[in-house]
Amino acid sequence: MTAARAPRSVPRLDLDRLIADRTIGIVVCCGAGGVGKTTTAAALGLRAAEAGRKVVVLTIDPARRLAQSLGLTELDNTPRPVTDIDTSAGGSLDAMMLDMKRTFDEVVMAHSDPAKAEQVLANPFYQAVSSSFAGTQEYMAMEKLGQLRASADHWDLIVVDTPPSRSALDFLDAPSRLGSFLDGRFIRLLAAPARASGRAGLKVFGLGVQAVSGAMTKVLGGAFLRDVQTFVNALDTMFGGFRERADQTYRLLSEEGTAFLVVAAPERDALREASFFVDRLEADGMPLAGLVVNRMGRVAASGLTPSRSLSVAESLEEGNGPRSATTAAGLLRLHAALVRTAERQRELAERFFRGHPTIPVVQVAALSRDVHDLDSLRQVGTMLAGP
Repeated sequence: MTAARAPRSVPRLDLDRLIADRTIGIVVCCGAGGVGKTTTAAALGLRAAEAGRKVVVLTIDPARRLAQSLGLTELDNTPRPVTDIDTSAGGSLDAMMLDMKRTFDEVVMAHSDPAKAEQVLANPFYQAVSSSFAGTQEYMAMEKLGQLRASADHWDLIVVDTPPSRSALDFLDAPSRLGSFLDGRFIRLLAAPARASGRAGLKVFGLGVQAVSGAMTKVLGGAFLRDVQTFVNALDTMFGGFRERADQTYRLLSEEGTAFLVVAAPERDALREASFFVDRLEADGMPLAGLVVNRMGRVAASGLTPSRSLSVAESLEEGNGPRSATTAAGLLRLHAALVRTAERQRELAERFFRGHPTIPVVQVAALSRDVHDLDSLRQVGTMLAGP
């Protein structure tokens, strides 16, 4: 099976050339859910490793498909080596899944003294925020990516599999969103009493802050408010460095050593999402390498049109012939449906290509079975490389 061919007017995406380019240190795969993005990231990582790159695949998608296809029982916040791959070219492959709570804990422990870290980790509000606060996953994804990039002696290529749908690009907003959170009026109000020192501080903040604190105590409860204030004060003193690191990682993503791949399926909604990703990446000045269109329908007997197939099927069914004729008629109807699906997919894809004529593309044919092991990933990698 080979990759489906794009129209001649569409630039071809050469992924083998991309992974062979040693100046490329990060490949980010983004796209809607259910388009084969995780499989694409894993197959690309495997192909790069067997071509001699030292690769780590970081998935932010909580689905377990990546571990299964790589022959691992589980993935967690620690990179795990993938065995049974061809290392003759000197490459290696590790894989991990972002654990945002554990990454948050690591940041706390790395950037505070042991007593302060213990206080923060035991804080009930911190425990809630580090597990479920909106944006935490994106903040920690930026942090983890920065950590992996700093370990260049271990890996020379990081392949990032982002969450499904538009949240896949939320990590690009992590630095500004974190800054807005830390500088927000509500946070400043919560932190105000602790920032005030002694009576002089209280005079500065005056009765207004006391009134606000008193009102919040009545609404939230004194113990909860103290937990929040303890967390906010720790965040304010500890996470300035995180904001700086997030900014550094964002700049890293915009440099030439990074390549973004938009992954889509030949369906209307998935291609609409792909168009959003392309426009957003271009607007932010991010290095877009190209588009991968997965699961393109292909039919071997393409010369047998749907109308001709249905006509012959009707003739066979009207003849009341043997069971073999009924079976043949069913196969002809299935062929007609497959051809029509392939035609519809091709039309949708070509509409996208016309709207984005300069985006390099590789089209990957649909597999007849699920991708569940290394051999399947190698097959996908071969198709990604194109004809």
